[in-house]
Amino acid sequence: MVGFRIQNIDSIKSIFICPKCLLLLRDPVQLIDCGHRLCQSCIDEQKGNMIICGECFQKTSREKVKLDRGFRNDMQTLLIVCILCNWTDILQKYQNHLDEIHPNPVCAYCEEKFLTVNDINRHLQYDCEKVPVYCPMQEFGCDQIILRFNLNEHYRSEQHQMTLMNIVHHLKTSDHPINASQLTSENRTNQLQDIVGSINILSDSIQILNEDQTRLNTESIHCQNTLDHLTQDVSTVKISMQEQNAFLDGTIVNHEILQQDIQSMGQKVLDMNTNTNNGIFIWKISNVQTRMDEARSGKQTSIYSSPFYSSSNGYKMCLRLYLNGDGNARQTHISLFFVLMRGEYDAILKFPFHYKVIFCLYDQTDTKNHIIDSFRPDIKSNSFQRPTTDMNTASGIPKFVPLTIFQQEKNPYVLNDTMFINVMIDYNNTPKTLLPYVFNINPGLTIPIQQTIIRKEVEKQQQTSMNVAKN
Repeated sequence: MVGFRIQNIDSIKSIFICPKCLLLLRDPVQLIDCGHRLCQSCIDEQKGNMIICGECFQKTSREKVKLDRGFRNDMQTLLIVCILCNWTDILQKYQNHLDEIHPNPVCAYCEEKFLTVNDINRHLQYDCEKVPVYCPMQEFGCDQIILRFNLNEHYRSEQHQMTLMNIVHHLKTSDHPINASQLTSENRTNQLQDIVGSINILSDSIQILNEDQTRLNTESIHCQNTLDHLTQDVSTVKISMQEQNAFLDGTIVNHEILQQDIQSMGQKVLDMNTNTNNGIFIWKISNVQTRMDEARSGKQTSIYSSPFYSSSNGYKMCLRLYLNGDGNARQTHISLFFVLMRGEYDAILKFPFHYKVIFCLYDQTDTKNHIIDSFRPDIKSNSFQRPTTDMNTASGIPKFVPLTIFQQEKNPYVLNDTMFINVMIDYNNTPKTLLPYVFNINPGLTIPIQQTIIRKEVEKQQQTSMNVAKN
């Protein structure tokens, strides 16, 4: 039980205020040695035989603490205002008013219920953690209002620490030390009270700081131990990762070698399935529209055919096709080039390559109006010397077929998005007039049969020419 909480506490004379709980005195007792009065409950709060005065901090033994009934009787006529409502009357009637009008009050801060107003007063004065209170150093500049449970945290704040430092600095550098002979008893008491209060607050703050330092030291040691363990773990993981990376690097190298071998084998299989070794090669080109779009956009300007051979032990060759043209034929013609490649038997073959090369773009309709063109190699060009790299520079016919032909609605050279190009190495200097007949021969026939048909046609044309000459 603490003193009475009233609304008009500021208008009550200080002699009726308990210096300990700062409320209106309840059951006042007097300390004989100093004459000051405190609430009976505030005296009971102190332990030990010696009682410290909340006003002057003088110590008095419990034997010299007396209940002051006369002073209590004088207080009964004090006019007070209820702390919970606007009821106004003398102190003598206040307790009955509280018991009758305000039974089972509830704390406005933590919402805890109590049996009596006295119980809630004690709760608010000492126990409620959510009550807003002033910092004990308010008079020295730390005027922040804090919830009671945040006081310890506030003591660590920069504002509070700066206030403490200012107090210590002031005590050390004060040019006006206290002269006891010049002070009245009341002044000495007040100044002593301020100094003792400051020392107590400083002591509490130092204790909190020491506790913080101890806690931080413990946490620092724990963090250091954790860091040491983590460092060891990181080293172990790093070594493990290095070993795994070395293994992965080896695996990647092996995978790349295997991939190259697979690609090489795949290319060889493809070449075996598609190449020819008689100097004649028919190139089937699918997805023509897509390839032309890629050529126009620059994504892939040219494509290569599979290799073919002049004989089983002969020259290795391929074709290179620009579907949107190359050089000055760009965007106007299809460019078709012959490429001499490095072969297995180049060491025993004769160079430069000098045989005529004939190209034919097949008309896939019954009209058979094939587009045929040819060129004879320039034996001084590097394109036809013995290859020193995988393939020589391409050479051929830049303006093989005008692109306007492919823009026609009924384009006979591209059906089902597919076109066919025939290349023939001409060893026998086939007459140009015979070429349409040669490329109209069914390519499904064997080469010997095709050669027999061509030979008979040559003989027939020669006989016709002789008959015309005789006539």
